[in-house]
Amino acid sequence: MKQFQKTSELQSYLQSTGKSIGFVPTMGALHEGHLALIEASKKACELSVCSIFVNPTQFNDPSDFDKYPVTLEADLEKLRNAGCDAVFYPSVSEMYPNGTADLKSYNLGFLETILEGKYRPGHFQGVCVVVDLLLQAVQPTKLFMGEKDYQQIAVVQKMLELTNSSVELVKCPTVRSAEGLALSSRNARLSEEQKIQALAIYKGFNLSSESAFKQSLLENGFESIDYVACVDPTTLLEKPYGEKPCLILVAAFLGGVRLIDNKTFS
Repeated sequence: MKQFQKTSELQSYLQSTGKSIGFVPTMGALHEGHLALIEASKKACELSVCSIFVNPTQFNDPSDFDKYPVTLEADLEKLRNAGCDAVFYPSVSEMYPNGTADLKSYNLGFLETILEGKYRPGHFQGVCVVVDLLLQAVQPTKLFMGEKDYQQIAVVQKMLELTNSSVELVKCPTVRSAEGLALSSRNARLSEEQKIQALAIYKGFNLSSESAFKQSLLENGFESIDYVACVDPTTLLEKPYGEKPCLILVAAFLGGVRLIDNKTFS
């Protein structure tokens, strides 16, 4: 597995291969969900590239950025074992040589005002900036992202349209534990007891109302809830709770850790 920290060296290598490139952007603390994206990339493309970069511009809460788990050596080992061809782990100064002020902005429309956009102002602008920069660095054929971050996929698709990108965005199913907990790098901050409590999210998808879902979360130790929402899976516009087809999304805090998840009902 090739390792790069400089954009110029990464590009020099990738352009010399002449192969189709699958790209998996991550913030590290890798788990089976990330490795499933690598596997999907390997099946669809000749060369698979993973980036590891904890992006400061997408954290609207500085303490969340400070607490984000960093496990680079373990991550590199997992990528090697998964058969990843190249990994790019740049510094902040490599990604943002002119600093993080006065960055490009993206007209995301209502996507930026609902759900994650509403509760994490500025978050999706940061996501677009870094994914745009990473795509310029890697220049992949296909981009692989997980459906756990469902709204983020919609935002990145919008960004690809705004930038007239030819990159194909491939959506991959959420990977869960045997019990149903959506795998997330943030789970590393949960105790074993809290991981059991967190299963209330997965079980809550089968409850018949938003209020019942919220009540169940609070009864299982969640401190607060940003939202439980029912939307159209294509447009993300709100619709009556449980009216199919629909996507139910949730964001809630457990042990100070913000967990998100979603489930589609067709």
